[in-house]
Amino acid sequence: MAAAVVAVLSFATPWSQTYASTTAAPEWQLNDPDGQPVKLSDFKGKVVILDFWATWCPPCKAEIPGFVALQKQYAAQGLTVVGVSLDTAGASVVKSFMKHLGMNYPVVIGDEKIAADYGGVSAIPTTFVIDRNGNIVTSHQGYASQLVFESEIRPLLK
Repeated sequence: MAAAVVAVLSFATPWSQTYASTTAAPEWQLNDPDGQPVKLSDFKGKVVILDFWATWCPPCKAEIPGFVALQKQYAAQGLTVVGVSLDTAGASVVKSFMKHLGMNYPVVIGDEKIAADYGGVSAIPTTFVIDRNGNIVTSHQGYASQLVFESEIRPLLK
């Protein structure tokens, strides 16, 4: 990615935003680290946590165990966490990192287009919660805890 993306080095949430229920999440199609295409519409009817991150980002690494736990606990109820890696070092670095952290959810290799489509992601982690209808409900820039995401997804999973 040519655009600069900085890690939010604070573990406090610099901001979060609540959206109108009609804010549709932009559609995308990207490849996973194995080169297989994945698109947002693959998760139609599910609650999606869409997390923009990178392997070199400390707050991103801190969030991942919470996403692994949420995926494990709520997948059967319709949750899918999707990681959007903004790494420039290549898919092999991402794949190795995923294995090391036991990431049990889909990860795609992001690009400038998806970052722009989601409001110009300029800091990571930046995470969006998307409801079953494909609408963005909330977003966070910077670290947010597993409990924060759990409180946001629970009502959407009912």
